[in-house]
Formats: sequence, structure tokens, C-alpha cells
Amino acid sequence: MRLRLPEERPTEPPTGYKIAHPVLSHDGARAGFTGVSLGGALPYGVLADASCVYGLRHTAPHRRCDCGFHCVHDLATAEALLCTAEHRSAVLLEVSVLGRYIRFERGFRYARQRVRTATVGPCTCGTVAAALADAGWGRPGWRALTPSCAGCVRGRTSLSLADFARLAGERLRVVAGAGNKIAGLDPPEGLGVPELTAEAALLQARLDWFQAQLARLGGQGPGGPPQG
Repeated sequence: MRLRLPEERPTEPPTGYKIAHPVLSHDGARAGFTGVSLGGALPYGVLADASCVYGLRHTAPHRRCDCGFHCVHDLATAEALLCTAEHRSAVLLEVSVLGRYIRFERGFRYARQRVRTATVGPCTCGTVAAALADAGWGRPGWRALTPSCAGCVRGRTSLSLADFARLAGERLRVVAGAGNKIAGLDPPEGLGVPELTAEAALLQARLDWFQAQLARLGGQGPGGPPQG
């Protein structure tokens, strides 16, 4: 006789929390996320279905496997994961748990999810992030991004938070977190003063970098570096 676990039939999708690294496709046309543990090799979009990371053909989540999306019930538990050195540049996701799921003491393992909100931490210099910039690593076909302020973007490939939300689609909301203060950054359709200020600062940082490069090249003259 096999023990059957109770089945839940919620009236609306459960909410969960997790951390992930934001990513940008190599052609700059799509934005998404990649996990920080077992599923890190498989980037996913805002609305996505899970598959077995071991390449097995069973449907995720399978009871005899650890495949499927993972999240925790409690926001504070997910925030605590951002304290480790390897996860400092990750973002905090609020997700809707869709499809089949297996409930655990601390969270869910499930078949399908929708990322509703992504909270971006501060730049490594401690300033509120205005953009997501090239982190210097990635997955095949995907470039990992890290939170960055306008002054630290310099010449790196980068997206404003609003542009990341637009490319990710599916009504994703991206917010910038700074300590206990959260400043909302909505997609381009509803830009306000904080969003426009961040966009202007990012553009100014890029302009300053290009002007510095032009000044350096201009000092060499048409024939190359000055002769001693």
C-alpha cells in the first residue's frame, strides 16, 4: 500500500521567492534569468516551463528527481541568500507558482512559473543601481548582468532597468532596492521622474566615457602617437 500525499487545489497561484542572475541574449533581443544552483545552465524567461536538468524525459517536477523550478515561501529566507559572496550580484524574484507543484517545509518545487517582480540590489560601490551591466561571465548565448550605478557602467554593455523589463516582457516589474528604501521602476510606458532621472544619468555616464575615449584618440594625431 503506497501512501498518497494530499492534493492542493488553490483558488489562485501560490507566491514564492527566489534569487537569480539577470541575463541578456547575445544579440540583445531578449532578457531573462539564470538560476544560482542546479538549474543555472538553463536560462529562462519571465514565463517559463521547467525541464529536467539531467536530460531525462519525465515531466518536471518528478518525485524521484530534484528537477523543476525551486522557490521558498518566505521573503526573508530568499533575501538571506543574497548575503553570500557568490550571490551578491543576484536579484530577488517574486514568482507565481503555476502548474503542478510539490510543497516542502520551506518552499515549492514546481512545473511552471511567472516572474512578477525583480528587485535589483545596489551597485558594488553602494550606490542605487540605475542599470544592469555586463558582469564579465555568462552562459552559451547569454551574457550575465550585474547591478550598476550610472558612474560605474562606463563602456560596458548595459541596459537600464526599464529597458530590461521591456525586453523581458510579460508585464515584468523591475525595482531598484537600496537598504530599506525601494524605488519602483516601471516599464517605459509609465516612466516618472525617478525613472527619467536614472535614464539621464546612465546616458550621461556613457557620453562621458565616449568623450574620454575621443580625447585620448585625438591626442595621438592622424599619424599615430606623438613622436618623442
